[in-house]
Amino acid sequence: MVALTLLWIGKDVYHSVSQPRGFYIDPSDTHHVAYGRSLYVSYCAACHGSKLEGQTPNWRERGANGRLPAPPHDASGHTWHHPDSVLFDITRNGMVPGRTAPEGYESDMPAYASILSDEEIITVLAYIKSTWPDDILALHQEVNRNEWSRAQH
Repeated sequence: MVALTLLWIGKDVYHSVSQPRGFYIDPSDTHHVAYGRSLYVSYCAACHGSKLEGQTPNWRERGANGRLPAPPHDASGHTWHHPDSVLFDITRNGMVPGRTAPEGYESDMPAYASILSDEEIITVLAYIKSTWPDDILALHQEVNRNEWSRAQH
């Protein structure tokens, strides 16, 4: 069953990754969302909160180490401000200064490329997006469309 699920997910990932201009993670895919939720609980909730609420209520204020705490992934955070391709890149590779973070930026966000497969990362992001209200999903889809438009030019 797990092998069939991963094969099915892999098909979707191949189509998404092979067409970067239209990279889209579907939050209505119940299989992705269910599997992603279990992975989120195992790998993300310790920092981002079991209810996606973030590490601290003051997630915009730097801690003693000078770094920002893990932000919320619910509608109150800024996750939805980033296109799916950037969310995938941050999760897979961590915060990379000059690519997914400002130059010199330091973060406690680890890279998950050696921990989770690309398919599993996509399911986690599908779960996160599935918790957003319709108005936030619509705004996020506009963020995706803007990125796709820029990529075509």
